Amino acid sequence: MYRVADIGYDRTSIRTVLRSDVSQSVVSLSEFKARSAQLLAEMKTGNQTIVVTQNGTATAVVQGYESHQRVQEALVMLKLVVQGEADVSAGRTVSQRQVFTDIKASLTASDG
Repeated sequence: MYRVADIGYDRTSIRTVLRSDVSQSVVSLSEFKARSAQLLAEMKTGNQTIVVTQNGTATAVVQGYESHQRVQEALVMLKLVVQGEADVSAGRTVSQRQVFTDIKASLTASDG
């Protein structure tokens, strides 16, 4: 059985992968309101995430669309790894030979 930990991933390294190319700025809500156009322009030029605070507490994160998409794709991949681990643990596996036999049969059936 393989687990995420067995292949060299742990929560710290996953966080590092997700955040490796992202820098972070912390600004108050009033500063964000006053400088939103400038902050968004700066965010577009780099992979920057803006943490917006209200009364000294982080309340929102503003992130560029491409950066957000990369994080979402990484999370999907991590979910697939976890699902795969659960399948292996539960014995829900199929041999490679059977997978290719099923694919060939499916392709043959759709050609006919």
